[in-house]
Amino acid sequence: MLRQVCGDSLTGCGAFFCLGKYKMISVEHLTVEFGAKPLFADVTFVIGDRERVALTGKNGAGKSTMLKLLCGLEKPTGGTVTVPQGSTIGYLPQVMRLADDTTVRQEARKAFAGNTALKARLDGMEAELASRSDYDTAEYMALVDRFTREHERYMLMGAEGYEADIERTLTGLGFRREDLDRPTAEFSGGWRMRVELAKILLSRPDVLLLDEPTNHLDIESIGWLEQFLATSAKAVLLVSHDRAFLNNVTARTLEITCGRVEDYRVKYDEYVRLRAERREQQLRAWENQQKEIADIRDFIERFRYKPTKAVQVQSRIKQLEKIVPIEVDEVDRSAMRLKFPPCQRSGDWPVACDGVGKAYGAHTVFSDVNLSIRRGEKVAFVGRNGEGKSTLVKCIMGEIPFTGTLKLGHNVQIGYFAQNQAQLLDESLTVYDTIDRAVHGEVRLKINDILGAFMFGGEASEKRVGVLSGGERSRLAMLRLLLEPVNLLILDEPTNHLDMVSKDVLKEAVRAFDGTAIIVSHDRDFLDGLVTKVYAFADGHVREHIGGIYDYLQSRQADEQTSRQADKGRADKGQADQANSLVDLSACNSSAKESYAERKEHMKQVRRAEKAVEQSEAEIARLEGRLKELDAVLCQPDKASDMTLVTEYTGVKKQLDEEVERWERLAEELEEMTKPLSSSP
Repeated sequence: MLRQVCGDSLTGCGAFFCLGKYKMISVEHLTVEFGAKPLFADVTFVIGDRERVALTGKNGAGKSTMLKLLCGLEKPTGGTVTVPQGSTIGYLPQVMRLADDTTVRQEARKAFAGNTALKARLDGMEAELASRSDYDTAEYMALVDRFTREHERYMLMGAEGYEADIERTLTGLGFRREDLDRPTAEFSGGWRMRVELAKILLSRPDVLLLDEPTNHLDIESIGWLEQFLATSAKAVLLVSHDRAFLNNVTARTLEITCGRVEDYRVKYDEYVRLRAERREQQLRAWENQQKEIADIRDFIERFRYKPTKAVQVQSRIKQLEKIVPIEVDEVDRSAMRLKFPPCQRSGDWPVACDGVGKAYGAHTVFSDVNLSIRRGEKVAFVGRNGEGKSTLVKCIMGEIPFTGTLKLGHNVQIGYFAQNQAQLLDESLTVYDTIDRAVHGEVRLKINDILGAFMFGGEASEKRVGVLSGGERSRLAMLRLLLEPVNLLILDEPTNHLDMVSKDVLKEAVRAFDGTAIIVSHDRDFLDGLVTKVYAFADGHVREHIGGIYDYLQSRQADEQTSRQADKGRADKGQADQANSLVDLSACNSSAKESYAERKEHMKQVRRAEKAVEQSEAEIARLEGRLKELDAVLCQPDKASDMTLVTEYTGVKKQLDEEVERWERLAEELEEMTKPLSSSP
């Protein structure tokens, strides 16, 4: 969803500069009331250009509501949300209705509606120019002038080069090139959400508001999105339960707590540490204040009726009235209590595949899969969506036919959490009835206790499944999995829609599980420290990697770097051979040689350009070094709000952005200068 903020929606005019950084969103004294207790009260903060900000808070704190307020979909009870006139905001909600009447490429092309409309106008003017013969009239010259201006504007907008951007973005988000001309109706909701994300990214809005953007992405696509947000996006505000994603993208954290917004100018992990320290300080201050209040009240009660102490009593009463209560930040202590029941011992090798393959017609999903999973191992299946992870799981479950040999060990009992398990629940049933129909025997007497352990106690047990949030449905589906003891857990994307606390609980439960576990997941933080082996699905093959998820990612990165270096080496050799052949040709053909004076002057210009690039690179290194120093200082709790340091930080950041733009310009000029040396005949 792309929204352009027009003049009517502005609250105030004038320059938007703050601490040396261009303001993209300014929130002042924001108040939102849905009931007796306000959701937000007197909230003020600013998001600057090029800032990457995480929005956090406990479930129900109002994170999604805040995003809707910032993009204008909802109105506050009081206060203002201000953005510069003409700015565009790209908003990706968790759930949206998607069109199914176009192909993937056509849907993504809607991000360039302005380009296509302008192209249509140009085609019309070009046809009119070709059909007219009144070349000397003022009307014809006016049409030529208008066509020239519009054509220049079209070229500045990127002309038809956006088709390459569309393909690059869609493939980065996991689509194959052959998928781009397929109807969107053939794809699942998760893939269609990727199309919507691609449209928002392609539109290059001034502000990106992303609500759980990684829910439907695989590890490779998440890595691509991280790189895009770091290098190509402008201002970004995102809500996510993916801890690794937040740490890799954001450098500032806004926490919604007690109806306020607390600003931490640090990455997520550092915010967690500072928040714990802050809460400890608040608790100590609150305890001291409570002791002071108790002492004052005790004095008032003891001497209330003594005339000689009347003045002191009145003084204490006034002192008590002036005390401003200290608030302690909210901590979401609601968490499911999850422990997998003891399981029967299975054979030593619960799963063994020998030459397993699966194909649908001419399309081979994977072939010659050989793997053996030992009892008690926790392994991960990773890879792009569509590479066969869930397909192999279905082969293990015996749900689909396959080629080759797949053996399950002795006494293997499988517990399967499907990727769409939460959507398979009967929406007409209540939470209680859903569990009541799944259990038998004496366990039915403990249903209320079981529901309470999964945060469905009290009135929550009477909610209908149809009104539950995605996280609540996932918890309910996970609860059903626990009702029968199993010794082989297969979890297909179990963390989708779970908050960080619930994910941590699930991770510890799987780690403590005494059986075997196969986990299909894109959540790096969830897999880290949990799995000891990774099976990577790519290009129809399954490769085994011993070690954790980050061992695998580092190994893959090293392989990609080696491949790029090999490609570069081949390209360099080809250029050298071409240069040598050009030298030979020029020696044989004196008429094609540049004059000595021209070549000498050209080389002087090249050396000057090279020196300018080197100086710019040195300046960038100096500014980046200073930013790191300021980052380290601002991470200290007592320095985080030092306005002098904040001003210097934003100033240095602006200088760095300008110097990077200057370096790009110089590098392009240098590249243009060297082209004649390597491409002239």
